Amino acid sequence: MSETSWTQRLFGGFAKTSERLAANLPGSSSGLAKLDETTLDSLEDALIMSDLGPAAAARIRARLAEKRFGLEITARELKEAVAEEIAAILRPVAKPLEITAFPRPQVILVIGVNGSGKTTTIAKLAHLFMEDDYGVLLAAGDTFRAAAIGQLATWAERIGVDIVRGPEGGDPAAIVFDAVKRATDTGIDALIVDTAGRLQNKKELMEELAKIRRVLGRLNPAAPHDVVLVLDATNGQNALAQIDVFKEVAGVTGLIMTKLDGTARGGVLVAAAEQYGLPIHAIGVGEKMEDLRPFDPDLVARVIAGVA
Repeated sequence: MSETSWTQRLFGGFAKTSERLAANLPGSSSGLAKLDETTLDSLEDALIMSDLGPAAAARIRARLAEKRFGLEITARELKEAVAEEIAAILRPVAKPLEITAFPRPQVILVIGVNGSGKTTTIAKLAHLFMEDDYGVLLAAGDTFRAAAIGQLATWAERIGVDIVRGPEGGDPAAIVFDAVKRATDTGIDALIVDTAGRLQNKKELMEELAKIRRVLGRLNPAAPHDVVLVLDATNGQNALAQIDVFKEVAGVTGLIMTKLDGTARGGVLVAAAEQYGLPIHAIGVGEKMEDLRPFDPDLVARVIAGVA
């Protein structure tokens, strides 16, 4: 997919978010607004209603007040200014997921609740690495759901990568052990491990992940090199609660946001960046392989603000 096509998909995917923000921005209908306390109050409310969160909204309000208080501003200028302040929040967390571990493999644990798009994201991530000529192996560590094993196996076959799998209800740590051994023996660059996402029992999940970490530590003290949380953007502010839980049970090192196509809640990206400062590695705006791309903070900021 060309960069132009990707940009168009991104604007289409974030359309509901940008429309929701534009509809509530002061001056969006009249064309001109004075940036006084009333206008700034309306701006802050609009940002919160677009799921950017109270902290990010307050920060953007304060920055605009500092720069332009009392001045008249057009709707276009306001959008441009908002886009720049959103970008300032997002730039520090934009970090592609890079294969740098030595010795190989780089072990990437992928976590997230059921339904977040985790399994599909693993396949897309593998596809991205393969495009850069990295060798990839998948491990079906979510043995809690038979559907998860089958789905990951189907994706592995479709994109042409090997997968290490076991029976439903099997020991995820044993699967991870076998996967690391195979990846090491065959010179694989990246081992991507699917994990269970059953938040209804945090204790079981924590014990399972701790066991996986112990097994990894015996084979490679640096592993896992990345613990990537997949978040469903349609959950809006509830995605932040998932970050809280998974940070506690898994030691999250980075985020991937999925399902940004067609949701009005894409502003939660900004809220996550402001509240947690965790790296955002990639975003997804569709079901196709090419619909997962590294996170571009300036482009996403302009899309959220509706600046073409």
